[in-house]
Amino acid sequence: MSTIISASEITVRYGERAILDKTTLGIQDGEHLGLVGRNGAGKTTFLRILAGLQAPDRGEVSRRRDLVVSYLPQDFMLDGAMTVEESVRQGAKHVLDLIAEFESLPHDSKRHEFLEHRIRALEGWTLNSRVGIAMAHLNCPAGDRRIDTLSGGEKRRVALCRAIISLPDFLILDEPTNHLDPESIDWVADFLNEYHGTLLVVTHDRYFLDRVVKRMIELSDGKFFSHEGNYTDYLLARAERQAADATIEHKRQMFLKKELAWVRQGPRAQRSKQKNRFERYYEEEAKAGFVAEEDVELCIPPPPPIGNRTVELSHLGMTIGGKKLFGGFSYTFENGRRVGVCGRNGLGKTTFLRAIIGQLPPTEGTVKTGQLTKFNYVDQGRLQLNEERTVLDEVAEGREFVQWGDAKLSVRAYLKRFLFADDRITTQVKKLSGGERSRLVLARILKSSGNFLILDEPTNDLDLPTLRVLEEALIAFPGVVLVVSHDRYFLNRVCTNILAFEGDGKIHHSVGDYDYYLEKKQRTLQAAATQSAPIPTAKKSTAPVKETPARLAKPRKLSFKETRELEGMEAEIHAAESEVARIEGLFADPEFFRKHATQVNQLTAEVDAAKEKIQKLYARWEELEAIKSAGEKEK
Repeated sequence: MSTIISASEITVRYGERAILDKTTLGIQDGEHLGLVGRNGAGKTTFLRILAGLQAPDRGEVSRRRDLVVSYLPQDFMLDGAMTVEESVRQGAKHVLDLIAEFESLPHDSKRHEFLEHRIRALEGWTLNSRVGIAMAHLNCPAGDRRIDTLSGGEKRRVALCRAIISLPDFLILDEPTNHLDPESIDWVADFLNEYHGTLLVVTHDRYFLDRVVKRMIELSDGKFFSHEGNYTDYLLARAERQAADATIEHKRQMFLKKELAWVRQGPRAQRSKQKNRFERYYEEEAKAGFVAEEDVELCIPPPPPIGNRTVELSHLGMTIGGKKLFGGFSYTFENGRRVGVCGRNGLGKTTFLRAIIGQLPPTEGTVKTGQLTKFNYVDQGRLQLNEERTVLDEVAEGREFVQWGDAKLSVRAYLKRFLFADDRITTQVKKLSGGERSRLVLARILKSSGNFLILDEPTNDLDLPTLRVLEEALIAFPGVVLVVSHDRYFLNRVCTNILAFEGDGKIHHSVGDYDYYLEKKQRTLQAAATQSAPIPTAKKSTAPVKETPARLAKPRKLSFKETRELEGMEAEIHAAESEVARIEGLFADPEFFRKHATQVNQLTAEVDAAKEKIQKLYARWEELEAIKSAGEKEK
């Protein structure tokens, strides 16, 4: 493969901090890369440099001649006066310009052949159909709507559609899955798997990374670390790399400890051998040792006591603007449950949350809230930050302490749990990085105590390490958690129940995580398809049919032992899937190398064995269900 773009000795500084520090990276034609790193590490800056929108302070970027680049930034700008379709087609302007030139030339022009070859290579003649397909699968608004009438989520879908329809040589996507529903994310993943160009994507969606990338690039302390494979492969490789770094640092510290004792003795004789030993000590002591990355200590304040009754929904229904979103839903939220809400955009998920907390009166049914139930609702809009205020002022709001259960925690101590150093605590909001802003918003939101925590799309704009800590905090939360998310990995790790909006006016409840819900939904669809399929009729034969014992035999029924086995199968599958999630959670832990460095091979074998067990359990389940169904039909 040939190199299409390379960054050599790139340096970018903000103040005294180098977010890119003489780092080098080459990208090959046809590669699918994932870029990860903490918020504020410099990922977006590097993407802008590759897209040609920003120049590095030092270093050089080399691009292949005539390289076509398409870039979807997080903070995109769309022309508000354009229609949706005009804006999407604008993403393929270079293709449209080639077609316009081709059609304007006389038939005997010498450029005809070159232009036709280039248009074919860019699949320009199928552009109109691609625009229609992409807009439909990404649930874009109607093509004749003006951009300035769209919501933020609608604009993002238009911008994503605009970025991918041109089939560029190099596609750069910064958080493409934000505000997309699961069906749209699946379509984008399938599209990118078939995409033959070069892809570089930044996303917090771990399943998306596993599906579309073949090499992971980690940006840490201004340097790039390359790992072959997808996100799961990267987690294993990073754990091994950090374990090796920790071992080297341990040996360095042991050497320094030993030599320090010798240096303190102060040998009087300055022989050349002793002089070299002094120099070797001071040289080693001056080196920057390995430092493990800090994690946000995202502990949610202890909630107030909660009663036996939290929230009870009875035949709940909502109709808005003459459209019925859902109806007839009854459910009791029990203490300790972590409930995930999923489904396509526009089906009423946020309306459902607002009905529960009393912001919207239900059009049918009732919501009964326990006397001790206290909501802490985090909406999609989050909280608007005042650009002129400091970090301290934004959280303190005139107070010196944050209530922490029965105790109090100083605002400064609270902010340090979110990785704000002393100098950053007094920094103005407008001078914060994107990562610092998202941590500040979380700090403002989570300081409010409540025993019924409701989060609407909490994973957008958080980096992967912070996401992991948020997951751990929610799992340990001693109250009720209700969370809307399109992040499959997040739902699997956190949730014990799923409420699914499937577009049929109903809310479907499923015990277990999101993957288990999908498995049950798939089996239901397969069973429905089997029942509705026409039974093929065999051609009549004049030959007499000889009845064999096998033909005469009736379908057998489940034995008592098999019935008990089938009844316990669901719990056994769920336990095996929970074990897989537990081990994968260990791999995702930034401190994995410190806690489990010697267990990498053992844990890898355990997760493989658990996955194999799940496959066998599903196969056995299908076998027993088939016997049960055949026996019931015979009744």
